[in-house]
Amino acid sequence: MTTATQNLLPGTDIALEALPKVSLHDHLDGGLRPATIVELAAEIGYDLPAGATDAESLGQWFATQANSGSLVQYLTTFDVTIAVMQTRDALVRVAREFVEDLAADGVVWGEIRWAPEQHLQKGLSLDEAVEAVQQGLDEGVEAARGVGTSIRVGQLVSAMRHADRGLEIAQLALRHRDTGTVGFDIAGAEAGFPPSRLRDAFELLADEFFPVTIHAGEADGIESIRGALRDGHALRLGHGVRLLEDITLVDEGEMTRASLGRIAEWVKDRGIALETSPSSNLQTGAIAAWGDSMKDHPLDLFTQLGFRVTVNTDNRLMSATTLSRELRLVAETFDYDLDDILALQLNAAQAAFLPVEDREALMDTIIAGFEEHA
Repeated sequence: MTTATQNLLPGTDIALEALPKVSLHDHLDGGLRPATIVELAAEIGYDLPAGATDAESLGQWFATQANSGSLVQYLTTFDVTIAVMQTRDALVRVAREFVEDLAADGVVWGEIRWAPEQHLQKGLSLDEAVEAVQQGLDEGVEAARGVGTSIRVGQLVSAMRHADRGLEIAQLALRHRDTGTVGFDIAGAEAGFPPSRLRDAFELLADEFFPVTIHAGEADGIESIRGALRDGHALRLGHGVRLLEDITLVDEGEMTRASLGRIAEWVKDRGIALETSPSSNLQTGAIAAWGDSMKDHPLDLFTQLGFRVTVNTDNRLMSATTLSRELRLVAETFDYDLDDILALQLNAAQAAFLPVEDREALMDTIIAGFEEHA
């Protein structure tokens, strides 16, 4: 979803869109353009929600559902997007536009996650679905280059936690590791579906030295994070905000001391990145135990304590957001300056599922881009 509105770093005339950025947690089925949904729905005869039959009203419907305070209503929005993403042509188009929108927002490395098993209703095989998305991603990179912007992207293939296809999806990811797939994820209902259910998949991925990120600490607590680290061998945590449950804050008068539990200590000491998504974390109630406003989000505390914090969008359509907007909201809330935003981007670059030489080059690109606006 593109936007004509610039997001300025508070107190400056620096447009955050102009800064090179890294996006690690961004769902393909959560980032469609409303106009594209309208057109794809018309092609297949899919009935859109009542009163939401044009791009503007449909975009508003997504925002209303996502801001309802109900996780159930939030998740119903994906019924619509997934329904129009069941053919090769649709997947190619959605993936291409997804990359174009990332590039327009200044993203220079993006990891796009999605669950191929949810896109087989019209006869595609798992491999055909992955190949279609890769074609779209490649076309998006070329389209961005054609308008003078540079972006690289990779697929994160996700398995659904509640299904029993984890090993099959892990094998799928491995088949495509040399043609655009850079990592593996599990998504879907977190509570009641621990990573241990997919242990065979994670063991295979570990045997093949393939990177894993796992949704954990969003809709379930510290035991879910423990499972992601122990059973899933996760190198990053999708959201991870409920890691705060393993941190004790002690008021000592003029200062507050933080005591880290074993899991929090492990995450910090090993630089396991937290893929926070501020707007989404508010919408889904992930931080409800600590409050319901941006100032209650633990990302600033995590940052102060030395965790590898990253900022992401999660679902740009549902949250009516971009990475630049998320960074502006964070900067406004926590009084972050350009150096703070740079630190978040370098965290993300360090955590990217790329070879070390590529990560170093990515960090150099980011630093150079920020220096131009210092």
